[in-house]
Amino acid sequence: MSHSGEPPRVPVAVKLLPTIIFSSRWLQLPLYLGLIVAQCVYVFLFLKELWHLVTHATEFGEQQIMLVVLGLIDVVMISNLLIMVIVGGYETFVSRLGLQDHPDQPEWLSHVNASVLKIKLAMAIIGISSIHLLRTFIEAGNIGSATATSYTATGVILQTAIHTVFILSAIGIAWVDRMTMPPVGKAH
Repeated sequence: MSHSGEPPRVPVAVKLLPTIIFSSRWLQLPLYLGLIVAQCVYVFLFLKELWHLVTHATEFGEQQIMLVVLGLIDVVMISNLLIMVIVGGYETFVSRLGLQDHPDQPEWLSHVNASVLKIKLAMAIIGISSIHLLRTFIEAGNIGSATATSYTATGVILQTAIHTVFILSAIGIAWVDRMTMPPVGKAH
């Protein structure tokens, strides 16, 4: 206790701790940069599959073309998910991007927060799962036939159950988010 009216001395380590903790958010930067590299890999995969489709279009049947197109859609949806995580996560947890007046700023970025990001990610995962499930249903028609497929009836049922869990999880996330928000006009 100080007798001269001076505030008590705070050790330097205690003063530095909040700065160190707050600065630790920058440790996520390499993670987001890594996701950008992963996005580049998906662009390469997309172009490779698109080239395969174009060069074999006359040889493929309708079902085979549909499966390749579903694969392309899957890559695009995963890429969209990566963008949401990279841009939304960086903006929410690391630092502002400063794009308020940029003409190409995505609409959702103006109101992104952890809750909005969770719901958008859940919806993107459901979309990706839907594409996988649709591909499974198309290929499942060949179960037991001479053209064979790598899917089993049990595998199709399990994939459907997992997709249902994704949907229920998204509903749960949205419900919990809604329950934690104050009613309109009654902010705390």
